Amino acid sequence: MGRRVGLVVAAFAALALAGCGANSTSGQSADAPAVAPAPAQDNAQRGGGTPKQEQQSGTGEAQQSGTSAQQNRQLVRKATVELRAPDSDAVLTQVKDLVLAEGGYPAQEKTQPNRASVTLMVPGDRLDGVVESISKLEGTEVSKRELHTEDVTEQIVDVEVRLANQRASVERVRGLLDRATTTAEITDIEAELTKRQSELESLQRRYETLKGQVALSTLTVVISATGEPVVVPEEENEFLAAFAGGWNALLKAFGWLLVVVGGVLPFAVVLGLPTFGYLWWRRRRKAVPVASSSTP
Repeated sequence: MGRRVGLVVAAFAALALAGCGANSTSGQSADAPAVAPAPAQDNAQRGGGTPKQEQQSGTGEAQQSGTSAQQNRQLVRKATVELRAPDSDAVLTQVKDLVLAEGGYPAQEKTQPNRASVTLMVPGDRLDGVVESISKLEGTEVSKRELHTEDVTEQIVDVEVRLANQRASVERVRGLLDRATTTAEITDIEAELTKRQSELESLQRRYETLKGQVALSTLTVVISATGEPVVVPEEENEFLAAFAGGWNALLKAFGWLLVVVGGVLPFAVVLGLPTFGYLWWRRRRKAVPVASSSTP
């Protein structure tokens, strides 16, 4: 009897232990979602960064990519600067020296009294600095400053694609020429090859021109000498101006009259003397009978 009671007690104890284990297991599974964010914390501790930091990092990369794309744009730039200075020739020399120091060169120059102008080719990435330095030359005054920019990226990309296609086309025609067997085929293929090579060279020149315009910007500098212009009051010379105008008109009219007289005088001499002699003779002939009839 006592043995049976012991077995029953042992069975109840085993069942109680099993129930506690199940409760403990279910409690752990219920708490598991609360512990899930731990890997993110571990990742932050290992240097991976939080989601906010990752978002900021992504924004920075996007901005950097946009800046790089902007820098890769192909730009043709032209600038004009007009200066006023006491000595235009001296300032012109300073401008050329400044551009030569930056890797540029003067392309065209024109000098007049109290005025000078020069067209310079400047490396595209140094144009802003050169313009700023010219504007700050000692003893000069900036009267005009202009900057024009043209984006030719699409043009260059289009020419590059057409160049690649044209080169491939030329190579295909050359392959046909190698396989030609008759004289007629060779003649036709050579004519087509010449045509396509000419188009390829034209595209190549266009491409080099665009790249050259991007590499070297055009800078035009005009320098005018400073000085007080001489201004004559208008009311002071109105009478003199009118008199001078009338006198000039009279001289011109008299000059034209002399021209007309000079043109007619030879004809008057050649034709007038015989006419005058004939009229004088007729008059004298009429006078003689009248005188003879009046005598007794």
